[in-house]
Amino acid sequence: MEKLGSGDPQRVGGYRLLGRLGAGGMGQVFLARSDRGRTVAIKLVRAELAAQQHFRDRFRAEVQAARKVGGAWTAPVLDAGVDAPVPWVATGYVAGPSLDRIVSGRPGAPVADSGAYGPLPERSVRSLGAGLAGALQDIHRAGLIHRDLKPSNVLMTIDGPRVIDFGIARALDTVADGGLTRTGAMIGSPGFMSPEQVRGERVTTACDVFCLGAVLAYASTGRLPFGAADSGIHALMFRIAQEDPDLTGVPLDLIELIRDCLAKDPAARPGPS
Repeated sequence: MEKLGSGDPQRVGGYRLLGRLGAGGMGQVFLARSDRGRTVAIKLVRAELAAQQHFRDRFRAEVQAARKVGGAWTAPVLDAGVDAPVPWVATGYVAGPSLDRIVSGRPGAPVADSGAYGPLPERSVRSLGAGLAGALQDIHRAGLIHRDLKPSNVLMTIDGPRVIDFGIARALDTVADGGLTRTGAMIGSPGFMSPEQVRGERVTTACDVFCLGAVLAYASTGRLPFGAADSGIHALMFRIAQEDPDLTGVPLDLIELIRDCLAKDPAARPGPS
């Protein structure tokens, strides 16, 4: 956690901000505490997004839907200021590092200092997959599609994984043809996008299953199944849409499951159950 900057607000809604947790496509994320002492994570929308009425309308609808997701594997939506001058949403604070940090750590940091442990053992990957599949079931039952399931959106706790930022991706998607950058509209890491997202086609819940397969492959090997974007973003997207994943290093007993999740045809992928 970082200290608040000189330009950061001291309070948002009924919460006192304590520090910065990070930033994403939507805006800045802060650690905050309510007047009653509850610790939460507050996501404060970027000013350019707050100025767009179509984003505000979608954000309001997605936050309302996200409140219905109350499973054991997600960070619950607790409060929101959808009509505030700068919209915000408060979720339960999850005390745990991201899957991305556990597997890879901060770039350039020694393993001991970064909290990185490398690829997870098979048993841990199975537990991770079960928890993430449970989270997707809860999210899909609420009528949402996550669309941005990736290691940095999976927080690891002593009780298992927690998925964050569900519903936000759909709100951000409304600005795809607006004045913002296309990168911001694409949402998340291209290495964890589904073929239908890459092609700009209709997205269903099967999109999240593809992303789940990519996350499990990464957790098993420490590598993205379609490679990094070193050779260019368009080359990466071509591999996602057209080529088979590289599952070298994935435990034999997990290969079939992960390969099924990574099927190009959404109808061929298994459901979260």
